[in-house]
Amino acid sequence: MGCCSGRCVLIFLCCVQLISAVERQAFDFLGFQWAPIMINFFHIIVVILGLFGAIQYRSRYVIMYLLWTLLWIGWNVFVSCLYLDLGGLSKDSDVLSLGLSSHHSWWKDNGPGCRSENLPSPAWQNQQNPELTTVQSCWLEYQYIEILHCGVQLLISLLGVIYAFFVASSFASEEESCKFILNH
Repeated sequence: MGCCSGRCVLIFLCCVQLISAVERQAFDFLGFQWAPIMINFFHIIVVILGLFGAIQYRSRYVIMYLLWTLLWIGWNVFVSCLYLDLGGLSKDSDVLSLGLSSHHSWWKDNGPGCRSENLPSPAWQNQQNPELTTVQSCWLEYQYIEILHCGVQLLISLLGVIYAFFVASSFASEEESCKFILNH
C-alpha cells in the first residue's frame, strides 16, 4: 500500500486521537472528573487496539475501533450538551464527578487569562475551601474550552469512522481474494 493510503491515514488519525485523548485525560484528572476519566481510559485502550489493527492488518480490531468510535461520538455530544446546558442538562451538576465530589472542570479556575481573587475578609483567607475563591475575567470561559475539546474529538472521530470503515472493508476484500487464491 502507498504512503497516502486509507490505512496510513487511519494510523495517523489514531495517533492524533491518542495524543488528544491523553491530554484530555490529564485535565480530567486535575478536575477530578471521574466519569470522563474512566471513559477516556477505555477510549485510549481501544484507540491503541485500533492502531494495532491498522498496522497489523487485523480487521476485527479496526471494526472494534469503528464501533467504539461511534459510542465515543455520542459521549462527546453528551458532554457538549452538558456544558451548553441543553436538553435539561446542567454544567453545574455533579454528573461528571459521579456524585463522589463537588469538583468541576479544571479549566473553571485555571483557564487562559483567568485571575483568582480571594474573598476580602481576612477570616475567610485562612480556610482551605476552594469554593471561597472567585474567578474573574477569563479570556475564554471553561465550558467553551470543554466544548472545544469535544469538537476536536468529534472531528477526529468522524474522520476515524470514515477511514476505519474504508480500511475494514479493504481488509475484508483482501481476505476474500486470499481465500479464493488458496482454494484454487
